[in-house]
Amino acid sequence: MSESPRIIKNPSLMDAMIPVSFLIIVLLLTEILPESPSGTNQVTLLLSAAIAALVGMKNGFSWQEIESGIIETIEVSLQAILILLVVGALIGAWILSGTVPSMIYYGVELMSPDYFYFTACLVCALLGFCIGSSWTVAGTLGIGLIGIAAALDLSLAISAGAIISGAYFGDKLSPLSETTNLAASLTNNNVFVHIQHMLWTTVPAIVITLTLFFFLGIGSSANIIPENIAELQKAMRQTFYISPLMLGPLLLLLTMAVKKSPALPTLICGTLVGCIFAIIFQWDSVITLAGNSNFHPKLVGWMRGVGVEITAMTGLLSFSAGVKGLLIAMASGYSVVTDNPSLDTLLSKGGVNSMLGTIGLVICALSFGGTMARTGLLKKLVETMLSRVKTAGGLIAATVGTCIGTNVLAADQYLSIVLPGQMFVEPYKERKLKSINLSRTLEDSGTLTSALVPWNTCGAYMSATLGVSTFYYAPFAFFNILCPIIAVIYGFMLIAVPSLDEPANNPAD
Repeated sequence: MSESPRIIKNPSLMDAMIPVSFLIIVLLLTEILPESPSGTNQVTLLLSAAIAALVGMKNGFSWQEIESGIIETIEVSLQAILILLVVGALIGAWILSGTVPSMIYYGVELMSPDYFYFTACLVCALLGFCIGSSWTVAGTLGIGLIGIAAALDLSLAISAGAIISGAYFGDKLSPLSETTNLAASLTNNNVFVHIQHMLWTTVPAIVITLTLFFFLGIGSSANIIPENIAELQKAMRQTFYISPLMLGPLLLLLTMAVKKSPALPTLICGTLVGCIFAIIFQWDSVITLAGNSNFHPKLVGWMRGVGVEITAMTGLLSFSAGVKGLLIAMASGYSVVTDNPSLDTLLSKGGVNSMLGTIGLVICALSFGGTMARTGLLKKLVETMLSRVKTAGGLIAATVGTCIGTNVLAADQYLSIVLPGQMFVEPYKERKLKSINLSRTLEDSGTLTSALVPWNTCGAYMSATLGVSTFYYAPFAFFNILCPIIAVIYGFMLIAVPSLDEPANNPAD
């Protein structure tokens, strides 16, 4: 007897809302209740994925199909996961090498507290434009700027918001940016025309952002005690060799990024060069971090038995201690105990282990997103949203909402561009809107709001790298918040929303 054909039912709106409602309610409860243990978000996301899978199986999907959707979604973000691991090692190596301490040492001398937020945003914007990577900006310059903010006793939440705002502005307008090229290619637009069209939303957003950071910074110097800064710098000089030369690993990494070298090799090279600098310039700190590194007594006896000289044993012991110190810095992060508690808190961080919780969060979030996408639940939410769209403003608002929703549900920046980009191509044509409107809106909402979601790959990366919770810095990531708002306002007011009836200035239209 032949098997009856399998019937897959289209999900209802109720089907789609069940796992989403569960996720939102439980996440809100964990934020409201005090002292929620770590890992609750990961468990919540996995339970939400399980509920979505049950709904999908009810509608006819097999577990094998759902599982393949989860795996495919995680595969999309494997590079991001590997980058998180390498950045953890890089932070530990750069602190041990004296690179981060030197950045902080000179930064507190050069940057005025009254203009720190403004300056941090502007510098990150320029660097982001040059290298086209918000992640690289946060993982290099951002680390130093957060350290300077801590040394100056400034708000870390506002500082992180300034760093992220600037980094994403530069990334968004850079022709070297992956997301910028992705949004342009998905909508069949020339990347430079796409960038030019984005100026309509990004320029007002960055002007407002810089203005807000300027006023937020005024008066910050009143809280600074010069003696505390002097003591911190003295403690740094006693612990590390401080010199402009220590910025070498940073300059190398930025040079490779400007030349558009792949992200992973660039970060690995920066980490290795940091280790070399640590060996050459910070040997005492390396040995101190290694702690007790004596050989096992039986090994010492064996070496003596085979005629190994004491000097050779001492050299080998010193070498092994150096290797141990470097591995500790990259694996568990740098830690120090000095007479200056501020220095201990400031520089005791980094390491691959510090990123493992974040990676677990990302994988759990991607599992939920993959399940929602494969079972058609995500598509159903989008279709429901589009069913009520009647105007150009409504369509752009729906695009913004879909990109934000995808960032929340699918937990990945690229998916928040690719999925809505594919879904909205035809609706824009039907409403006689040029595709350049879609490419700009994908960036305004998909690219920028990714950093505002704690379990999204971008939000998790920024939080882990800068050491500030996403919930704390998100209200101050003004640029990331303003762009989608301005995009919706433009849509309803028909400002810079060209239609297909207008003369084409883009060969792709």
